[in-house]
Amino acid sequence: MRSLININLDLKKLILFLAISVTIITFLNSFYSSYQVQKQQLQSQTLINHNAYAAKLVSVTDRFLLSAQQQLAYSAKIIESHFNDRNILAQEADRLRLQTDSFNSIVIVDNQGLVLGLSPMSLQLEGETLQSYGAKQALSNKKAMISEPYMSAAGNLIISISHPLFDRNSNYIGYVCGTLYLKKSSILHDLLQVHFHKDGSYLFVVDKNRRLLYHPDVSRIGEQVYNNSVIEAVLKGESGTQEIINSQGTAILAGYASLKSAPWGIVTQRSISSTLVPLDGLMLNVLYRTIPVGFATFILIWVFAQLISQPLRRLAETAKKLDNPAASQDLKLVRSWYYESSELRLAMLKGVGLLQNQIGVLRHEAQTDPLTGLHNRRSLERMLDQLIFNRTSFTVLAVDIDFFKRVNDEFGHDIGDIVLQSLAKVVLDVTRESDFVARTGGEEFIIILPSTTGESAYLLAERLRMRVSETIIEPVGCINISIGISGWPLNQLNVEEVLKQADQALYKAKKSGRNRCIVDSQLTHSE
Repeated sequence: MRSLININLDLKKLILFLAISVTIITFLNSFYSSYQVQKQQLQSQTLINHNAYAAKLVSVTDRFLLSAQQQLAYSAKIIESHFNDRNILAQEADRLRLQTDSFNSIVIVDNQGLVLGLSPMSLQLEGETLQSYGAKQALSNKKAMISEPYMSAAGNLIISISHPLFDRNSNYIGYVCGTLYLKKSSILHDLLQVHFHKDGSYLFVVDKNRRLLYHPDVSRIGEQVYNNSVIEAVLKGESGTQEIINSQGTAILAGYASLKSAPWGIVTQRSISSTLVPLDGLMLNVLYRTIPVGFATFILIWVFAQLISQPLRRLAETAKKLDNPAASQDLKLVRSWYYESSELRLAMLKGVGLLQNQIGVLRHEAQTDPLTGLHNRRSLERMLDQLIFNRTSFTVLAVDIDFFKRVNDEFGHDIGDIVLQSLAKVVLDVTRESDFVARTGGEEFIIILPSTTGESAYLLAERLRMRVSETIIEPVGCINISIGISGWPLNQLNVEEVLKQADQALYKAKKSGRNRCIVDSQLTHSE
């Protein structure tokens, strides 16, 4: 009898051990799976953000270079009219340098490379004949140009922006040149330095010779970088994203875009380790919240192990699928015919509930735009897949804010965020509960109207457009939107083509004056 009791006790201890082990393994598996899903989503979103940010910086830099060239072109007219008056040349050089922060220095050179005027005078180059690479390049090309980096006569690593000079008979007489220092303070350096972030993100600018024109680490400016696939892509004029190992051996998430005004590329990037810091903190928080309930569960299992061998076996089997939404229902079906077993089941239900809630929070964050609370692109794709699977027709409204860039430029990005949030509220107020609203990036929104004709979609779009134009958003005032409309099924087009048709209709609305709704012609003909 004693042997039988010992065997029974050992069996119960084994059951207890297996139950605890299965619970721990299941929890860790669920935790790891959730982490991997969120990691992939966070990396994908980071790549999208870096690509958009690189494109924005390219636009800003292109505008600066164009402005600098326009300043030189204007001064060239004055210099050409007074080319033999050294005093006026000196005055114009000072004006051109001091009126704005566009240039570090100004040099006026004749067609033999002789310096006729400059600013500042501390460069001590007046009357000298320039032999630098940039000077020879400007004299040879005889046209407006942006040089490659070179060492100036004053010993500075620079790039020069030059404009040719011609007399009344269209004879070439020299050029006026503005320089930008690459390793010292300059407006280009200041313009890009503003976008340096403490979260580990940074950017660099590279020219066609793979030479760094800007880098947060000033010692690397002028360095040529090879065997970097991002640099190779951006110098081909491409725009996109890549996950690479950089020259320092660090895993990087990079977005890139190329300039139109110069053969340069801008790359914004962030290390994967820095990107995952917020996710690591979130997962630790989930772990900390789950541990107490799990610990209480294990204590209860240990205390009542002698009395619950049979129910415990079923509980252990159920614990293998704690990450399954049906786990709670399975636990409720376990027959707890005594009080202790019932309490254990309740404790496990609490643990499962907390774990599922945390997973639900992570899933919600993965499918929601954090600024507006609307669905994001990932959620949009799932919704479209479901509609296509159920063969449910739908119309698509592609919505874009007119001149939204002006809002950001005039009022700042914080006010721009308020405008986006206000627009989201108006859209939710105008649309039906069954409609699906997503923010897909920047000021772009997508509205899916299930089982809706093109005519009904147009009426709703017009109602939305009018409501937005009448809504006052402080301090901006009223804004306008343009809307492109398409639908599915449409001549057997797939969902990507339908979205593209909506974008093209939106483009037509923008091109034809903005603040209007345009229905894709194929959708109109199909009804």
